[in-house]
Amino acid sequence: MAYMSEEGYKKLVAELKELETVQRPKISAAIAEARDKGDLSENAEYDAAKEAQGLLEMKINQLKAIIGDAKIIDTSKLKTDSVQILSHVELKNVKNGMKMAYTIVSESEANLKEGKISVNTPIAQGLLGKKVGDVAEITIPQGKISLEVLNISF
Repeated sequence: MAYMSEEGYKKLVAELKELETVQRPKISAAIAEARDKGDLSENAEYDAAKEAQGLLEMKINQLKAIIGDAKIIDTSKLKTDSVQILSHVELKNVKNGMKMAYTIVSESEANLKEGKISVNTPIAQGLLGKKVGDVAEITIPQGKISLEVLNISF
């Protein structure tokens, strides 16, 4: 089961619709065009179009599986007393005083540029259940870090 925000769910549904209604017909047309060019055994365009079709169908099936397993979380019912999925967490690195903020989201919604980290990352795992003022000792690939929870919101 994949917990996610309603916004993340809508993005996945929109992406699936795009792939099925726009991309799939484009690839079918490319296959038909390549097929019309003659001998398929030596037709690189045909091979490329068939490979693209296979990749597209795999992506469509993955999205359908994620959407089928999705559980939308109503943020209005969540509390800010401890860190949980969809929490926006403001942190301070205890060692160097650097401040940062992350929103903990599902794997499919993760986007580091937007400050959204997957609930499956070491940092998110180390923060889950922590309260404001708690210091989380987290093991990351570079070693151990200590992060103090400054604020929790949605």
